[in-house]
Order: sequence, then structure tokens, then C-alpha cells
Amino acid sequence: MGKNVTRLAAVPIITCDPYFSIWSAADLPTDRSTTHWAGSDKPLTAGATIDGVKYRLIGIGNTKAMTLVSSEITATKTEFIYNEGGVEVTMSFTTPLLCDDLDVLSSSIAYGEIRAVSIDGRAHSVSLSFSASAMLTYPGEENRPMIFDEFETSGLNMAYVGQKRQKPLSHTGDHLVIDWGYLFIASEGAVSADERGVYISGSDNIRFMLGYDDVASINYFGRIMSAWYARNGKTFTQMMAEMGQRRGEILARCNELDRTINERAVKIGGRDYALVLSAAYRQCIAGHKLIADENGEAVFLSKENDSNGCIGTVDVSYPSIPLMLLFNPELVRAMCRPILKFAEMPVWTYDFAPHDAGRYPYATGQVYALKARRSVMTGDMFPPLYLYGSSKDMFDFRNQMPVEECGNMLLMLAAAWYADGDIALAQAHADTLGKWVKYLIEYGEDPGEQLCTDDFAGHMARNINLSAKAVCGVAAYGMLLNAMGDGETGKEYLEEAKAMAAGWLERADAGDHTALTFDGIGWSMKYNMVWDKLFGLGLLPESFYLKEAEHYAKMMNAYGLPLDSRSDYTKTDWEMWIAAMTGETGKYASILVNYQRDTASRVAFSDWYDTKTGNYHHFIARTVIGGVFMPMLFDEWENRHAH
Repeated sequence: MGKNVTRLAAVPIITCDPYFSIWSAADLPTDRSTTHWAGSDKPLTAGATIDGVKYRLIGIGNTKAMTLVSSEITATKTEFIYNEGGVEVTMSFTTPLLCDDLDVLSSSIAYGEIRAVSIDGRAHSVSLSFSASAMLTYPGEENRPMIFDEFETSGLNMAYVGQKRQKPLSHTGDHLVIDWGYLFIASEGAVSADERGVYISGSDNIRFMLGYDDVASINYFGRIMSAWYARNGKTFTQMMAEMGQRRGEILARCNELDRTINERAVKIGGRDYALVLSAAYRQCIAGHKLIADENGEAVFLSKENDSNGCIGTVDVSYPSIPLMLLFNPELVRAMCRPILKFAEMPVWTYDFAPHDAGRYPYATGQVYALKARRSVMTGDMFPPLYLYGSSKDMFDFRNQMPVEECGNMLLMLAAAWYADGDIALAQAHADTLGKWVKYLIEYGEDPGEQLCTDDFAGHMARNINLSAKAVCGVAAYGMLLNAMGDGETGKEYLEEAKAMAAGWLERADAGDHTALTFDGIGWSMKYNMVWDKLFGLGLLPESFYLKEAEHYAKMMNAYGLPLDSRSDYTKTDWEMWIAAMTGETGKYASILVNYQRDTASRVAFSDWYDTKTGNYHHFIARTVIGGVFMPMLFDEWENRHAH
């Protein structure tokens, strides 16, 4: 592999949403077939014929692999440059995930381009080709009865392929790929389709769009919803034609976003931090589906990839929000809406926040801790919980996350307000938030045996970091009250948070660090306290952060800082929250880049891996990777404090 080829555990190629998500999990794009994030083959192929000699650019096959001389991964684009026979070939894929343009963000298309130029001063005979397999439209490798066609609309040539028998929203689960919808290719040039896939070819330059019409995106509490762009009736082909007409403008905006992220990241944490953000940006956003609810408001639903398939999980949203807070805080509120909606339904009888809104693509009520969960297999539907009344005991309390999710929701809503000043959503649900903060005050200061977001580590009583979340959550509620105009009560909650923090600091102290539990056992990352600094709350003295930083440095392994004293594994998102807290972004980013360059685990940026071996434990392509933007958010908000 050449020195100019960027090495990641897996390289994003087309990343639109949890189903339309294609990766190259190899050193070179020609080493293996492209796959869905969960591992099943979803072949994209491209080739160049130069003076009669055939080469392949991506995917596997019988033709010779063209020599890759460099690759670049930016926030929105992956580009490969090849050199053979006096000709340079550049192949790029741009997924226009622009957070400030929700129609573009939700479009489920990627721009592709392959171009060839002579670099030896001679004229060459060149032809280029690209294809996407019909396997993108169904699970497994067995052939399906397919329908396909070609047509022209709005100056674009389009071709599509899909199953003859369509069954939208026909399953729920984790490692599942879509089993419905249509794969499209569009170009000003000629395109074609057959039962095997869609195709384009040309001479020295081919430009195209690859898109996926999922027909039905989400079951949102009984309503079948399409992607956000279709909220007013726009069809997929109308959207695709618009995206074709706006290609130059949108690509320019993508390039500007890439440049901005890169420059800011280099300033904050060096080139390694820039690569970390570039590797994370598309993965985070593409782990969501954006829809409009019945009121036309944005709902941004994550999928718990490679953990349990839940939709809209609060403690998956929480670590991801630094990205959205930087580029569009409305997306944070869009994450909160389904949880608030379910929490205020009769079936949810608890005085704490739910964990999730269902299992993807069904947002029909929390499934985590559901007593009937074990009888529901992958692919099967859960009960339509949104229809239930309050009389049925649905959930196992021991497997809930009460303090965790109450703190998360309050912090997310406060952070979104802090970012752009919009308090309307929090104000509309003030009574619900009031219940949640009371729960934190009663149970959060010294939590009993509860699960937290790091639930893979198991139940733990008296969790000091979970208590830190409660402290910050109470302070967040005080901020929200201030923003709602109730400054007197808001001040009371902020004073309550400061009192809780003082007691927390005294009881957590274990000499040169803070312990894992209030029993004085072990140690742990105190990533939840980042909000103290972000909001400028002054809950804890600077000496606390300096002492923690010194201790973390002693605990560091070759590939990172362990989550806590129980194991050598860590969480990528929390590491970068610690980096922001300790002012060591460059150091932590370099360690993450080394992990990505060295790991033998060829999976999309994992957020749960071993700090000694660099191998992943679990968790692929999850949205929580947006948490690596925390140092950039910290830098932006710290500058705001300074002014």
C-alpha cells in the first residue's frame, strides 16, 4: 500500500442511511467486494480500459487491478487516484450530507465521477465503466425475480432495478439489509439496467448519481413515513432530477464543508484529528433516517448498528450530538421528539425517560427492557406499544436506564438551546422534563444498581460517572428554566447542581484520581463532566480536571485509554470527550489514527475496541462516532465563553 493511500479499518464509499451504506473493508478498493456495513456483499464495480488493456478500479474480478497511487477521505467524499499505462484515473464518491440543508441530507443519493487524463503526453484510447449490483436491493446472494427499466426525465437519463414483489418495512432487527425498494442510477449520459444491476459507461469522463428509493422509510407510531425530502409529495425521481440540476452547487458546498472541517481540525488537534473527523462524519449521519412527523417537524432516528437494532436510542443520540450541535442543532431536537412523544403516551407510566422508540425501522415504542423481548426474533415485529393503555406491566425495571436517559435528554435539550437559542421544544414538554429532573435529584446523586450507556459492562451500583451525569442534568434543567423565563427557579436548580457536585467531588475522591464507584473501587473516565466546562457552569474546580488528566496519562495503553479499571477495552467517543476535557486532542487523535491504521478488524469505525490489541470488541458503523467532534465543539464554545 502506497504512502499516499489512507488506511482505515473500512473506507466509506456511499453512506446515506442505515440501509444504503456501502464500504470498502480492505487496504485497497480492489482487494475485496464492497459490502454493507454489517458485512454482506453489496458489489460496486468500476473499470478502465486503456489502449485495449482492461483494469478494475473497485471490487473483485478477473481483470487486473489498476495501481492505486493515492486516496483521500474527507467528511463528504472518498477519492481514489490510479496510474497505469500513461493514464491517470480519478474515481470519487460524494455523499452530500449537508446538515444545514435537510432536503439534501435526506436525499439518499451519492454523486460519482470517474475521469481519465493522459500524463505522458501521448493520446490514449480510454473507456470507463461503473456498475452497482441488484444485490443492493435484497438480502443474501440468491437471485430474486427482478424488474428493471430505463427512462428520461428532466434532462436526465435514469435506470433502476428492484424486486418484482415489493414488501416495504417487512422486518425489524440489527444485522439486516433492505429487502424492498429500487436502486437508481442517473446521468446526462447513457445509463442502463438489467436484472443484475444498473450501469454507465463512457470515454474519458463519466458522471452519475447512485440513489436508493426505499419507498417507505419508517413506521412512526403507526404512520408510514417516507424520507424528509418527500414530506410534501415530492417523488424520488423529482428529487433525483433536482439533485442532478444542483450538482455543481451541492458539490461546491460539500467541498467547502470538507475544507472547513479539515482546517479547524488541524488547528485544534493536527492532521490526525482531521482524519478522525473525516472518517466519522458520514458514518454518524448515515446511521440515521430523517423524516417529518405528522406536524411537519424533523425527526432524526438513529439505528443501533451492531448492538441491538433499536431506533432513536437516547444513550446513542447523546454521545453523537457534538457533530449536530456544530452543524445544525435542530437535528438534536429532531432526535428528542420521538422520545418525548412516547414518554407522554399512556403506556409509558414511569417518571423517567425512555431508552428508545422501538427497533429499526419501527418507531412504535421502547423495546429495550421489554419483558416480551426475548420471544421476538430478528426480523419479527414487536407489539405496537403506542396503542397500549397504562394497565399492562410491560417492562423489566432492572434493565431500564433511568438516571442515564433522564440526564441525557435534559443535557441534549439544553445543549441544543445553548447552541442556537431555540427553547420551544423544551418549553412544550416542560412538565415531562420536570418529572425527569426530580428523578435525578432523588436517585442520581448516589445511584443504586442501574445500567448506564456502557451497559455492555453490566450492572453496577454507586456508579460515580453516572452520578456525574445526574449532576450535569440537574444543571441543564436549571439552564432550560432560565431560558424559559423562570430565572428564580432556574437558579435554585443550578444551586442544587452545585451542591450535588460538591458532595460528588468529596465522595468520589480516591487520592490521585476519582474512583469507579462511591465504594472507592477502581477508576473510570469521567466523560460526563465535560458539560461543566462546555456550559461554563463552574461545578468543579480546575484542579479536578488537572488531576484526572494526570491519572488518565498513567492509565494509557498503546491504542488508547481504557473505559475504566474493569477491562482494557474503551469507547472511541468517550476518549475524545476526555481529550476535550483535558486539552489533549492531538494526543488522543493520534492514538485513534494508529488504532485505525493497525487494527486487524476490518469494520466501519468501531467505538468499542481493545486498547492493547487494537481489535474491535463489537459495535460497527454506529452514530455515536459523532462524539469525536467534541473537541471541535469545545473549541467553539470555549471561544464563546471568552467573548
